[in-house]
Amino acid sequence: MAASRVTELLPGDIGPTGRPLPAFAEPKPLAEHGPARIVAVCNQKGGVGKTTTTINLGAALAERGRRMLLVDFDPQGALSVGLGIQPHDIDSTVYNLLMERDVKAHDVIFETGVPNLDLLPSNIDLSGAEVQLVHEVAREFILGSALKDVVPEYDYIMIDCQPSLGLLTINALAAADSVLIPLECEYFAMRGVALLMETIDKVQQRLNPNLKIDGLLGTMYDSRTLHTREVLGSVVNGFGDKVFHTVINRTVRFPDATVAGEPITTFDSSSMGASSYRELAKEVLDRWQQDGDGRAG
Repeated sequence: MAASRVTELLPGDIGPTGRPLPAFAEPKPLAEHGPARIVAVCNQKGGVGKTTTTINLGAALAERGRRMLLVDFDPQGALSVGLGIQPHDIDSTVYNLLMERDVKAHDVIFETGVPNLDLLPSNIDLSGAEVQLVHEVAREFILGSALKDVVPEYDYIMIDCQPSLGLLTINALAAADSVLIPLECEYFAMRGVALLMETIDKVQQRLNPNLKIDGLLGTMYDSRTLHTREVLGSVVNGFGDKVFHTVINRTVRFPDATVAGEPITTFDSSSMGASSYRELAKEVLDRWQQDGDGRAG
């Protein structure tokens, strides 16, 4: 019942975050594409919905006619699996792009079954990159350099970061224009946000002064439990308008979609999960437009 009540909320109603819900405009079609805004989807805690958000927000933006490239930057390869590609069957991945000078992004990119949505896949090989990159010159900027060739071809490039604050994640933050932080509505997930914010602050000071925070996204929300409501309320008290109005509810349809190897927007298009990510796409585009991003429309 909790999910069905969420669907009935209208602009002006009090949403799950305790604030009145704004009305987000329908994004306009784009007459031309690129250059891409690079967005790192980041949280050093595992299991908070980074990969789910990268896949489904990416697919929802692709539905809006935005050309999307999703970068699997986690050696576990969950993003690749979630889009129907088996990591162990791939010859070239983001690891080859980082470590081999003759490999270009175009050599590694896969087209997914979703229009406007491409994938730069990963597998366990990437776990070796962190050690190998330590001795490279300008090691924090390897990913950004590798993506330069394809930035003109996409509207948005979303990087699914691994659950750590190591060199791979620092590379993603150094390459990014902004950071989107999924946050499970659970007490222990909230404790790590201060450390993540500290890391982002250091990256801003030392590597990427233009890096911005798009916002914090409440995930795995269950309005039936007092705990999740209190945690979300605490996040809003701490971060205010940085917290997205859209909240992603806990549902079994997300793992079902992962097993099927497709986004929730195509696996179960009428589900509450698909509706939430479509609403998040509108909210994200609204924020990016306020940030001066002409591609947001």
